[in-house]
Amino acid sequence: MPIIIASNLDAKEKSDDQLFTVGDQQASKQDIRPLRVLVLNLMPAKIITEQQFARLLGNTPLQVVMELLTVSGRLPKHTPLRHMFAFYETFEEVKDNFYDGLIITGAPVEQMPFEDVDYWDELCAIMEWSKRHVHSTLHVCWGAQAGLYYHYGIGKKELPQKLSGVYPHHVVKSSPLFRGFDDVFQVPHSRYTTVDPNAVAANPALEILAESEEAGLYAASTRDGRQVFITGHIEYDPDTLKQEYLRDQAAGKNPQIPQHYFPGDDPSKEPVCTWRASANLLFANWLNYFVYQKTPYQPEAIAEEEIDVGVAR
Repeated sequence: MPIIIASNLDAKEKSDDQLFTVGDQQASKQDIRPLRVLVLNLMPAKIITEQQFARLLGNTPLQVVMELLTVSGRLPKHTPLRHMFAFYETFEEVKDNFYDGLIITGAPVEQMPFEDVDYWDELCAIMEWSKRHVHSTLHVCWGAQAGLYYHYGIGKKELPQKLSGVYPHHVVKSSPLFRGFDDVFQVPHSRYTTVDPNAVAANPALEILAESEEAGLYAASTRDGRQVFITGHIEYDPDTLKQEYLRDQAAGKNPQIPQHYFPGDDPSKEPVCTWRASANLLFANWLNYFVYQKTPYQPEAIAEEEIDVGVAR
């Protein structure tokens, strides 16, 4: 939350980007209401994913209403149907609504061409709809790859082997999204594909915010913050990579041990979580600077916001 400061106070003019201020006149005009955030959950273990994002969305002073969206015509294998019917809506049911934020999760389909994913057309419709019905969209992992491909024609590239582990990252461009971050911060990754950072940097609507020498591009956004792309899984629980490793091992896939994760690279030892603080800060920054401070009080006004499309498809 910002510090309310007198409009003519010298400290306001001299403050650096680590001090977030709002003038007293601006503050007096702000209306406050709960934020509506829609989560398009494409992950198989839906309840676990719900809990991961709910934990992060709820760790701020802001009131957030989290709603859950699923693609139509798919019966989940790992989630009870009664849970889906009770808590999830379809695009047809929400398409007339307006949301302050949208989160598009990852999905275990990254080795397939986008067009071969059976819900690709519906996802494209949702991403197009988001331009006029959502103030800021946060794309995560495969969701980030899908968003970059749909909005800007930037494809993905197959990696020689699965990228799995916890990797050091650093900020490459000052942004409110990473305000308060340490010089080096850790992020879990679990994916078979990547995005060429040169293709992202070449698009005038996009800017790269953070990256890793080992894991590559981590965060990018449009210059107006309406679209944010995160390639890792900073929302993961401490044991998520462990569970994925054990699952793949049981399936006979002979997976590599996740890098920089188990103490001494020994899977018999419990992993130590080194990204929890960064995860909470990232979501707090997104909600505050990219959503709460910019979204109109009347949600319907989102449809009139100017869209920075840059070089799009």
